[in-house]
Amino acid sequence: MRKTVVTRTAACALACAAIAAGTAEPASASGLPSFETWLADVHQAMAGGTGYLDTRVSRGGSKLAIVTDIDNTALETHYRPGHATQDVLDFTRHAKSLGVSVLVASFRSDASDAKEALTSVGYPVDRVCVRKSGEQHATDTKQRCRREYVAAGYTIIANVGNRPGDFTGGNYEKGFKLPDYDEQLS
Repeated sequence: MRKTVVTRTAACALACAAIAAGTAEPASASGLPSFETWLADVHQAMAGGTGYLDTRVSRGGSKLAIVTDIDNTALETHYRPGHATQDVLDFTRHAKSLGVSVLVASFRSDASDAKEALTSVGYPVDRVCVRKSGEQHATDTKQRCRREYVAAGYTIIANVGNRPGDFTGGNYEKGFKLPDYDEQLS
């Protein structure tokens, strides 16, 4: 019991400090969980990710790749705009260290801006695929991007995203679903 109280007190202190510093949005302002809760949920979603990569890469294959979404996946867009989501960054860096390509599928409209947003915070990005003119739904864009990557010869061994549409349509071996809290996070 004491450990739980101390842990919760420490988490509250961190959350309050982040809110006071203006680096994280308080949960009550958006109806979403606190930044710390979100980080814990992201950590849980990515648990075992690097081990999976090690095992999968050891099985071999050509042009192995992972695909990641940007907003509220690779970047902490809602809570801390412009900051990397550390667990996803670690996952992509580990993939890259194993020789796996890091690909991006995003509903953003400008590929060079999207790539800059990621590389500026340390992501090792190989290719970026974004929304085309006329595409109305993120799900359609993400599906098209994965199909194009597969058509280019990539084997997508992991797909990281936070919305159900990030996973619709397949063309990947394993998904890592980050929280979106009933689609409240974009």
